[in-house]
This record gives sequence, C-alpha cells and structure tokens, in this order.
Amino acid sequence: MAPNIESPTRRLQQLDGHLKTPDEAIDNDVAHDRPQLPINYPVSKHRLDKDHCIDDVRSLRVAVVGAGLSGINAGILLPAKVPGIQLTIFERNHDVSGTWLENTYPGVRCDIPAHVYQSTFSPNTQWSEHFAAGAEIRDYWQSRAKLHDVYKYVKLKHRVDEAAWDGNASEWRVTVTSLDTNKTTTEAFDFLITAIGRFNAWKLPDYPGIADYKGFLRHTSDWDPSFDPEGKKVAVIGNGASGLQIVPNLQLVAKHVTHYARNPTWVATSWAGDERTFQPQPIPAELRESFKDPAVYQKWRKELEEKYWRRFRAMLRDTKENQDIKNTFTEVMRKRVEKKPELLDGLIPDFAPHCRRLTPGPGYLEALTEDNVGLVQQRIKRFTATGIETEDGVHREFDAIFCATGANTDLVPPFSIKARGVDLRDAWRPDGTYGFPYTYLGLSTPGFPNLAFVAGPHATGPSGTVPQSVESQLTYHAKVLRKLSSQGIKSIVPSKAAADDFVDYCDAYFPTTVLTDNCSSWNNGGVPGQRIHGLWPGSAAHVAIVRREPRWEDFEYERASKSGNRFAYFGNGWTRKEVDEKSDLVSYLKLPSEIDLRDIHESWWDLPGNTPK
Repeated sequence: MAPNIESPTRRLQQLDGHLKTPDEAIDNDVAHDRPQLPINYPVSKHRLDKDHCIDDVRSLRVAVVGAGLSGINAGILLPAKVPGIQLTIFERNHDVSGTWLENTYPGVRCDIPAHVYQSTFSPNTQWSEHFAAGAEIRDYWQSRAKLHDVYKYVKLKHRVDEAAWDGNASEWRVTVTSLDTNKTTTEAFDFLITAIGRFNAWKLPDYPGIADYKGFLRHTSDWDPSFDPEGKKVAVIGNGASGLQIVPNLQLVAKHVTHYARNPTWVATSWAGDERTFQPQPIPAELRESFKDPAVYQKWRKELEEKYWRRFRAMLRDTKENQDIKNTFTEVMRKRVEKKPELLDGLIPDFAPHCRRLTPGPGYLEALTEDNVGLVQQRIKRFTATGIETEDGVHREFDAIFCATGANTDLVPPFSIKARGVDLRDAWRPDGTYGFPYTYLGLSTPGFPNLAFVAGPHATGPSGTVPQSVESQLTYHAKVLRKLSSQGIKSIVPSKAAADDFVDYCDAYFPTTVLTDNCSSWNNGGVPGQRIHGLWPGSAAHVAIVRREPRWEDFEYERASKSGNRFAYFGNGWTRKEVDEKSDLVSYLKLPSEIDLRDIHESWWDLPGNTPK
C-alpha cells in the first residue's frame, strides 16, 4: 500500500488555520461564487470584486483651507499628482495670495530676494527688484494661480467655521459661511488639509483701556491706505518684521514717531549675504534681459538659492558661526546708531542671534536716531482716550497708534477641528490637553484621521526656502492621498506612539540650538521654555529627506473592504489599461540616452498603460 503523503496545500492548511478546504468553507456564498474546478482547491474567505481593476482609483473629495502661497500650490500640485481628485479651496478673502493680499502697510516687502521666494517650477525671471515689494509678490502668486488654472477650485469669500470628523461615514463635515450671502452650509469631504499659514489671525493687543482710545487705531495687517500720517504724532507697538519696516517709512512723513519695543531684537545684516537697503534695489535691465536665456537664468538662480541652504551651523548653540554673526550684528548695529550711541544699551539682546527670527530692518536703526523718533522700552500699562501710559507713569498722546504686534504665534487653528471627542483648537492651546501643537512630523496628528497640515507646526527648516518646503509637504500629502484612493483605505492617521517619538526627538534636538535661549518668539509660541514648534528639528536638507517618502508603518488604517482582506483592492486581477489598445504597456522602454538608472521603474505615474502610445 502506498504511503499516505499529504499534499503541500494540506500541510499549509494544517500549519495555518486561516486557509480552508472546500468542505470547510465558512461562507457558502463565496464557495458557490467561484467557478467549478476539476480539482480539490482551497477556498478563500474573500470574494473578488469582478468589476474592480487594480488601476481603478476612488475619487477623493479634498478640502484645502486657505489660498495663500500654500493653497495656491495645493491647487497646482494636487490635481497633477492625485488622479480623480475633487478639490475645493476655501479662501475668506476676495482674492488669493494670503498675507501678501492682506498686508499693505508702508514698506511691506520680502526679507529675502524675490528670485528665492517663488515657485521652483514656475518662476518669474523678470522681478523688478531684488527684494520685491508686497504688491509685486501678491501679483506674482495671483499670476501663478491664473497660469495653472487654480481659480476653478477656489471658493473666494468663504470662511471655514468648523470641521468635524464623522467616524461612521469616515468623512469631514466642514461648515462654511459665504461672506457675500452670510449663508452657512456644511459640506462633506474625504480629506481635509489646512493651509492657513503661520500668521493668519491678527488681533489687536488686549491692553487695558484700548477700547477707550479715541484716535486712529489699526493693526498693521489691517492697514487703511486712506490714512495720511503726514504731520501727525503716531505710535508703533512691536519690533517684529512689520514694526521694523513701518517705523522708517513713517519717520519720513510723520511729525513724530514713538516706537514701543519692550524686548530687544537682533537687527540682521542679511541671511545669506544679500544685503538689503532702505531704498528699493531694482534689478538692472541688462541682467533681467540676460534671464530670458533659460540656461543663464537657471545658473544664476541656483547660485543665489543655494546660499539659503547653507550656514545652518549658525543655528547651533556655542558654535563659531553663531558667535561670528553675533559679533557682526553687534558692530553693524553700533555703526547704525552712531548719532545716538546711548540707544545701543537697550537694543542689544542677551540671547543669541536666531533665537528670534532675524530681521534685516534696513533704515530702522537709522530712523531711531532721528529727532522725530523716540524709542520706549517701558512696559505699556494702559491705553487712554488720547494715548498710552507706560508703567513708569509717563503718558504720551498720539493722533494714531499702529499695532505691529503680529498674529497668533501658537499655531492653534482659528476654527474648531473636532474628531473623536477632541477639539484641536482646545488641545493645542498653552492651557490645553497638550499645551503645544502636538503633531507627527508637523504633517498630521494622532486622533484626527484624514487631516493634514501645510506650512503649520515644524513646517520648515531654518535654512532652505519656504516655497520648496511647501511643495515638498504637498508632494508628501499627495502620496498619502494616492494610497487612500488606490488601496481601499477609508482613513489614515498617525499612531500616538509615532507622534510621541517625534516629540521626544524634538526635545532632544532643540536644546542643541539657540532656539532654546531665553527669548520670546513665534518658534516657541511667545513663551520661553515652551516646546519649539515653529521650525523643523534639523536643517532644510534634513527635512527634505525625512518627508521624501511616508513611513507607512507609523500609521493606523481603516479599510474599505468588509472582508478584512488588506489586498481586496487587487480587484479582479486585471488593469483597465491593458485592454485599451491605445495605451502603452511598454512605456518602460526608453532611449538609452533618456534613462537614469536611479529613477528607472520608480516614477509613480509611469506604469504599464498609464500613457498613450
């Protein structure tokens, strides 16, 4: 009698109870659904979706909040990178471009060269000035929105009031008010991206008596161009970027300017050797003409932009590079106040350069030495009907007061974002559950599925450029969206363990930098000692590598398939493209001269059948 030798299939079934033989099938419908076979073959618990092909993708409804630099780039990149996306961009203003639309105070301009503060893929070669004024930057970003047809996704004058996660439907319910009609509606989305920017919610300071002041009162982000400061006594509160820009401009026309600056700040020469002056710095016509040659412009632009990726060591504690810039800034500030050298005593900070964001402030220190400008470093006690009283009892009267006091520095969302019983707006507040923006890589947060941030916490390294960083973040999110739409996933959320490890890494890293000196800045939410959340824990090159590919193992998933089989999205084993005779199934065959082995078989869109013949 022949020995009883078990088949490999039977042995596998004995080792792994997951697989069943036909007579053990627990779902008769599945067993009956498959073809009749001439052999005894294992029965799967999974029923194939005969209508679904592996290259079918679910169309995702994606909402983006904000149409500044980040929102405009979202409108350009996400439709290109996410097949079938249904994109809506909500913008509360009457047009796009965010802070460059809102800020119109005298002297508003970019602190870095315009050729660095622009899209990497859609540049303007014909900027009129090295350091462009706000209006030219606004026009540039609006022109990119028009060029790339972003406006078709944008709902202007629509304010987002609340976003709430519906766990049963696995979607975001976004409540929006039309500022034209004052009508409020709620729309459903599969995915929500906040692109509200860092300085999106300006507010007047809460000094006692501010409501009693009878003169002209304005925040610099709410500038009234009809106001004429000529011949008037005005005050400026705050010495951030807008304060340093507005003071020298008002000094030229006002009768007297009093600058209230409680804390000293470093007035930088430049970030990367590109010196700013108070006067405009037009780009010579012959240089602009040479930029019409793409090769010439590319070479010039790369040399300029690369400087902003270097000098990262100046951020690190006790380095020669940081001490060198401290010595340089001190000497430059000394020379700029030569007319009134006594000013220097109250202007030199006791913290290292880079603890607060550096501001070149051309013309600012020189303005402080003029007879019609006064610097007050006493704390403000209260506003009165006619002016400001400081804690030393001195009262000064003003025709106008301008608050250059910035916006929210804590990065807390300006509207409620609720999921699983938690409101992100409350959880992130200094007195909230976390007390700081608790995130995973600055891109998402535990407990809030299908939610992503652009240009939010830990958005950029202290080197590099803002546009490149925003484009990289959006590319990362596009990869997440493609995974959701193509792999049968309803929701994705980072695990708490992954976020905790990221926070722990930050806590180890930031003490090695001058960001943890005793200064108040938007990097720490205005509170020395609070966790740093305004910058990435590393250089721009560092974060570019970290965010190049998602770490899928750090996420938790909710799958669309009720069968529980993670490969249900494989569908019927076919692709739709392979039965289309017009599609190119061998697009991988290229001219040898076109091949870069580092990229071969890696481009996400270059799959068999995805391109026409």
